[in-house]
Amino acid sequence: MDTETRNIQGTTQSEHRHLTWKDGKTLSLSALGGALEFYDFVIFVYFANVVGGLFFPADMPDWMRQVQTYGIFAAGYLARPLGGIIMAHFGDLLGRKRMFMLSIFLMAVPTMAIGLMPTYQSVGILAPLLLLLCRVFQGAAIGGEAPGAWVFVTEHVSKRHIGLACGTLSAGLVAGILIGSLVATGLHSSMSAEQIKQYGWRLPFLLGGVFGFITMYLRRWLHETPIFKQMQEDKELAEELPIKSVLKDHTPSVLVSMAVTWVLTAAIVVTILMTPSLLQKLIHLNPETSLEANSVAIVCILIGCLVSGALADRFGNGPIMAIFSIGLAVSYWVFYSTMLQDTTYLFPMYAVVGFFVGIVGVVPAIAVKSFPAPIRFSGLSFSYNVAYAIFGGTTPMFVSAMIMKSAYAPMYYVAGVSVVGVLASLAVMRFRPRLDLAISAA
Repeated sequence: MDTETRNIQGTTQSEHRHLTWKDGKTLSLSALGGALEFYDFVIFVYFANVVGGLFFPADMPDWMRQVQTYGIFAAGYLARPLGGIIMAHFGDLLGRKRMFMLSIFLMAVPTMAIGLMPTYQSVGILAPLLLLLCRVFQGAAIGGEAPGAWVFVTEHVSKRHIGLACGTLSAGLVAGILIGSLVATGLHSSMSAEQIKQYGWRLPFLLGGVFGFITMYLRRWLHETPIFKQMQEDKELAEELPIKSVLKDHTPSVLVSMAVTWVLTAAIVVTILMTPSLLQKLIHLNPETSLEANSVAIVCILIGCLVSGALADRFGNGPIMAIFSIGLAVSYWVFYSTMLQDTTYLFPMYAVVGFFVGIVGVVPAIAVKSFPAPIRFSGLSFSYNVAYAIFGGTTPMFVSAMIMKSAYAPMYYVAGVSVVGVLASLAVMRFRPRLDLAISAA
C-alpha cells in the first residue's frame, strides 16, 4: 500500500476490514484508561464550590471567589496546548504509545497532590498557588491524552470504523465524567456539608491518583499502531518539525478542527460540568438531585457518542455533525429555560440534552481525518488544544460573568456555539474532497 492511500485511510489495514478481537481489546483498554484519566481532570469542577471556600480568603465576595476558582480550573485548559504540542511532537517522531504512557503519569501525580494539599487557612496565599501549579500539570497531561488516544485508536482500525472508534473512545472519556459525578453524588449523600468541607473533598482526588496508576498498568498491554510502525520502516516520519508543517500546509484542516472543538467545549463544559452548580445557585436545587440528574445525562452521552460515531461512518461526518448541533441547541434551550421555572421533568429533559451532547463522538472523527499520518498527532493536538484553551478554558468565567446580567446566558451561549457547529458541518461537506486531496498530496 502506497503512502497516499495510507494517509487517506489512516491505517495500513484494508479499508473494508471488519473489527477484530484485537481491535476490540485496543478500543476497550484505551477507553477505560481514558475514562480514569479524564476523571482526574474533571473531578475538580464537581467540588469547585467547596474548594473555592477553602483555598481563598473567607472574606472574599462570593462572586469573586467563584470567578477565581473557575480561573484556576481554566488554567488547566490554558496549559493544554503546550503539553499537547510537546507530546504530539514526540508522538509523531518517537511513537504514539510512549506519549500515551507519559500523559497518565503527568496526570496521576498532581491529582493525588491536590488531595494532600494544605488549605488557605494553613498556608495562606501558597495554597491557591500550589493548586494552580497542579492544575497546570493536569492540563499539560490531558492535552496529550485526548488527541493521542484518538490517533491511537483510529490508526488501529480500518477507515470504515473510524467514526465508531472515535465515538467509543469519546464515550470512554465521558465515562470519566460519569465516574466523577457518581463519586460526587455518593459523597454528598453519605456525608454532611461540614464533613465534606473538613476532609471529604480530598477523597475523590486521592482516588483519582490511584486511578491514574491503574491506568498506567493497563496501558502496558497496548501495542504501537500499525501505521506508525509502517512509517518507521518506510522512513516516512516527518522530516521537519511536525507543527511547522501543520501551520504551513494545513490551515483549512486546522480551522475546521478548531471550529468543531469549540462545539465540543460548549457541550461538555456548559451543559454537563457547569449546569449542576448553576442550578444549585440559581434555583437552589438540591446538590444530590442535580448530580443524580447529571449522572443520567452522562449515561445518555455515552449512548449518543456511540450512535453519532456509528452514524458518521454510514452517512458522513458533516450531516451527523449538523443534526447533533441542532439537537444540542434545541434540547438545551428547552431544558434550561424550563428548569428555571419548573424542575418536574428534570431527569428526562436532561437525558435528552445528554444524548445530543453525544456530538463529542463525531468531533474527533472530523479532526483526525483532516491530517496526514506523519503529522496527524501534531495537527489534531494543536487544533484541539488551542481551541479548548481559548473556548473551554474561558467559558466558565465568561458564562459566570454574563449570568450576572441574564440568568439565561448559558442557554444563549450553547445556542450560539451550535450555530458554529452547523457552519462547520457545511464546511466539512463542501471542502472534504479538497482536504482529502491536500492530505494525499502531503
